[in-house]
Amino acid sequence: MSLTLDDFDYVLPPELIAQAPLAERCASRLLVLDGDRLDDRGFCDLPELVQPGDLLVFNDTRVIHARLYGTKETGGHIEVLIERAVGPHEALAQVRASKSPRAGSRLRLADAFAVTVLGRVGEFFHLRFPDSDDLFDLLEQHGKLPLPPYIDRSADEHDESRYQTVYARERGSVAAPTAGLHFDQPMLAELAKRGVRGAWLTLHVGAGTFQPVRVDDLGEHRMHRERYVIPQETVDAIAATRAAGRRVIAVGTTSLRALEGAAQDGPLEAGTGETELFILPGYRFQVADALITNFHLPKSTLLMLVSAFAGLETVRRAYAHAVGHSYRFFSYGDAMFITHRNDAI
Repeated sequence: MSLTLDDFDYVLPPELIAQAPLAERCASRLLVLDGDRLDDRGFCDLPELVQPGDLLVFNDTRVIHARLYGTKETGGHIEVLIERAVGPHEALAQVRASKSPRAGSRLRLADAFAVTVLGRVGEFFHLRFPDSDDLFDLLEQHGKLPLPPYIDRSADEHDESRYQTVYARERGSVAAPTAGLHFDQPMLAELAKRGVRGAWLTLHVGAGTFQPVRVDDLGEHRMHRERYVIPQETVDAIAATRAAGRRVIAVGTTSLRALEGAAQDGPLEAGTGETELFILPGYRFQVADALITNFHLPKSTLLMLVSAFAGLETVRRAYAHAVGHSYRFFSYGDAMFITHRNDAI
């Protein structure tokens, strides 16, 4: 089908953009989308919506302190946002400055250490960090937690815990896998008690997830690359769930994208890889039967993915319902539980 950027636009009142988390993780609302049926629930109702033997696939990535401030050799001020690590001492990053730094120049960050600009990789700068220190340790000590650009405040001490999932362990993300923010330990325990199983993968979310689509012709858009790791235990759990006739439920678009990216060339296999998969309506999903996800920005690739999973018109109606019923949007907002439609277009 022929689609343009405007097909994924909607009007969102600014006051519906959640600026802070609720007091309790699972206190969020949950809009259930099953075929053409919409149901207003609470996230605490999730155990009632899944069945014994269903499998939840979680992304266990951990958000790093990816934002750093510093100066160029000329004294000009800069802001650095790490996109992703590309080695033990190297990273790709966005650099905001009055004038872009040149290859070979050095940047002083947090008044604590210097990095060398190796060059450009597309829109990102390739930076070399000191060999004497672990990259993530340096960021943890001197960087800042990078809240999304639509949250109009700086990160505080509360965000240090609430902008991480309770199961976060693998360092590397610039943004949280936000569907997972609704889960707390009592919820996970209740799901396990009911016979719902969990499996894990890692996809490190890059800053590119917040970049707008800049072309009207979606066929010209190129996705940012993201690295994933899928363990053999997860592949085995998915196969066993399928064999038992139960559902594979992706917790978040990041989990869904990793699973679909790894299944592009045949059956799902364990391993490490990178995906730049761009999912639009008409895409045929290979792995997941249902999806838990937050609400996404207008004209975003994540909204396009959700529209492919449930159907474009169905998602339009669901988002209009959410706006009309004052759901909270984006990272600290409410969630959806979506059943995949095989006839979604």
